[in-house]
Amino acid sequence: MKMDIFWLFFMLSALQPIIKQKLLEASRKRLMAIIEGERKSRVVLLVHRQETMSLLGFPLFRYIDINDSEEVIRAIHLTDPEIPLDLVLHTPGGLVLAATQIARAVFKHKGKVTVFVPHYAMSGGTLIALAADEIVMCEHAVLGPVDPQLGEYPAASILKAAYQKPIAEVEDKTLILADQAEKAVAQMRREVEELLADKYPAEQAADMAKLLTSGTWTHDYPITYERAHELNFRVRSDMPENMLRLMQLYSQPMRRQPSVEYVPLPYRTTRRSSRAGDSS
Repeated sequence: MKMDIFWLFFMLSALQPIIKQKLLEASRKRLMAIIEGERKSRVVLLVHRQETMSLLGFPLFRYIDINDSEEVIRAIHLTDPEIPLDLVLHTPGGLVLAATQIARAVFKHKGKVTVFVPHYAMSGGTLIALAADEIVMCEHAVLGPVDPQLGEYPAASILKAAYQKPIAEVEDKTLILADQAEKAVAQMRREVEELLADKYPAEQAADMAKLLTSGTWTHDYPITYERAHELNFRVRSDMPENMLRLMQLYSQPMRRQPSVEYVPLPYRTTRRSSRAGDSS
């Protein structure tokens, strides 16, 4: 009898994470359906979280890859060209090829495309956002530069290092890297210009592309909502509440000891007029 109880407990413990995951996925699908019904759109999420393996305990960093581009493009192909597309981005960026494929698919979609950035969409995420008709950012959300990186070094920095010395003093490897860096910057600048071509005058699109791709800032420089507005990005800050609720269903896997804790309830101030009415 004791062994039966033990095995029952063991099976329930083993199945609990699977059941919890299935319930979470069902909650996501229901909320996505509600948002799609409200906005008459197709909702697609591109969410990257740092995941921790429970056995070994080391983090797995996720980023935009070819699998992501395949799935997003498939979702767009399954959507009527006239239906609006709502793309929720939460990503540190990733492969240039994959991000460019997604950005191109977004750019060519005939219906209105709105990108929602609840927290951050850096590098390749910003490239995708630039392809949209409109970007909706939370007050504290950030975008980032799209200057290409070659391995561990920014392409713009490689060029600067190579051209500061006489050619005879520069190593062959550095010259090869500089050649690749120059091509990478030129290719990304042209890509951004084309994505912005139907949204801005040609000269303005070229200036914005140069600013974002030429190493003006460090690669992790946060472009806030205010800064994006100054740069004439097509941004708004009225993030729908349901989009924030949706992101809560993609929460980071919990560590044994959480690093952030708070009472998970909305705190709202009471309007003065309500208090005055209560006192009377």
